[in-house]
Amino acid sequence: MTQENARSGLNMKRRSVLAGAATMAMSGNARAQKRDPRELRFITAAGLTVLDPIWTASLATLNHAYHAYDTLYGIGQDLSPRPQMVAGHTVSDDGLVWEFKLREGLWFHDGTPVLARDAAASMRRWWRRDSFGQLLAAAADTLDASDDRTIRLKLKRPFPHLLTALSRVGALTCFVMPERLAVTDAYTQIKEVVGSGPYRFLADEFNAGSRSAYARFDRYVPRQEPAERTAGGKIAHFERVTWYTMPDPATGVAAMQKGEMDWMEFVPHDLMELITKTRGVALHAKDPYNWYGMARFNLSQPPFNNVKLRRAVLAAVRQEDFMAAAFGDRPEIWRTCKAMMPCSVLDVSENGQADMPALSDAASRQAVAASGYKGERTVILAPMDYPQLGVFGQVSADLLKRIGMNVDFQPMDSGTMTQRTTNREPVDKGGWSMFMTSGSMVSMINPALNGYIRGQGAKGWIGWYDKPEIEAASQQWLDNSSGLSQRDLFDRMQRILFADPPFLPLGQYGVYAGRGRDITGILDGSGSYPWNVKRV
Repeated sequence: MTQENARSGLNMKRRSVLAGAATMAMSGNARAQKRDPRELRFITAAGLTVLDPIWTASLATLNHAYHAYDTLYGIGQDLSPRPQMVAGHTVSDDGLVWEFKLREGLWFHDGTPVLARDAAASMRRWWRRDSFGQLLAAAADTLDASDDRTIRLKLKRPFPHLLTALSRVGALTCFVMPERLAVTDAYTQIKEVVGSGPYRFLADEFNAGSRSAYARFDRYVPRQEPAERTAGGKIAHFERVTWYTMPDPATGVAAMQKGEMDWMEFVPHDLMELITKTRGVALHAKDPYNWYGMARFNLSQPPFNNVKLRRAVLAAVRQEDFMAAAFGDRPEIWRTCKAMMPCSVLDVSENGQADMPALSDAASRQAVAASGYKGERTVILAPMDYPQLGVFGQVSADLLKRIGMNVDFQPMDSGTMTQRTTNREPVDKGGWSMFMTSGSMVSMINPALNGYIRGQGAKGWIGWYDKPEIEAASQQWLDNSSGLSQRDLFDRMQRILFADPPFLPLGQYGVYAGRGRDITGILDGSGSYPWNVKRV
């Protein structure tokens, strides 16, 4: 089968399935339930299964965390750090002592006040897991609370990008929780959700992977600034937010058409026309080209501990096949990006053409054979509740089969995949070889934030890429506070990453949400934030 025919076949199959599901959903006799206008009904793209936002980088868990927790700093529309839980900070002349003053009126959902020792404990737990946080931990001398409202951080050496670390979005964000929970080992999941955010988690209504609910926290005091991304006034306009998981996107679109739901996190391109032709429903464009698609290798075991094999697969990738299969021929949604960092990031050059020539199947089979690949079973995981990632998995499996690999494609829901990817055992004991994921551009705008390229080995992100040269380059970026161009550094990092790839770059894309036309205030960002959203 040619690459073009394979892509067309995947598109036709997916469109027919979705169209059939949409027809069945819309032809049903279900009647729209009587709605409480004070409730926001949200269709999440993936079911919530993990409640601890420090334990996993799952987008569903991140969205959940932004409902229930708050952060010391957020980012504004210009992506710069803004105070959130803090009223402000001071820095000593030598840059080694930082003091952060919590703003007044902060309460946890269990009725206890937010104290500086809670924030300090939360920072310590966060920096044990997050790639950027680990760099901060290495530079830290002491972190404590000098009084109930003052967090005091003493550094061993200056850390010019401290506020960037504390305001990071995507992946592992520094959320604040009570000290009694924050002292939990960072590699052990916390099951109890107690934050200080604008909505409190309703544990008795939680059905893992299916449904979750949140109630407005009456003691939350928003900042006075306008809301921008994760910063500013987080005003909860609804009494309640209820999440519903609908694995079939067509069922979600039908529910939006019937007025049963208010907000759909992702609308696949196949179903956009149904949304645009429905009165009372509209598409909402998220940040253009914000998402960067990846097929992540497990570098700790065969077959992808073989760098020659990884390079052979990389050389076979044709990004157009992945993007068009997921999003159709819509240049306003996707673009190719032959780079190991998003092409939208300042100082990133698209310099991977030589390493990604999109070789023919015959040439790729020769390269795979020459790499020493021994026919090991290659387990590919794909979360089908994120339609684009599910398609990426199908295209990846098809590609690897065509170039001579023994492929075991395992589609599943994202919650199951999140749990599965932590398994470091061989594939015959539940392990994996490759999984489909994506990262937001704002979580990848510098080497310290970008956990996908970091080379921290066993202490790093799943896949466990071990590359001291990348760690040294990340430290070089971290030590530079001049704001000068980083193009030479980024080019050097990309040469290292293409020579020893931790993942397959699949292209960049934007996403569209669906919303009722009476819903306004949805903010830009990689997450789906509940504040500022209201019914008009």
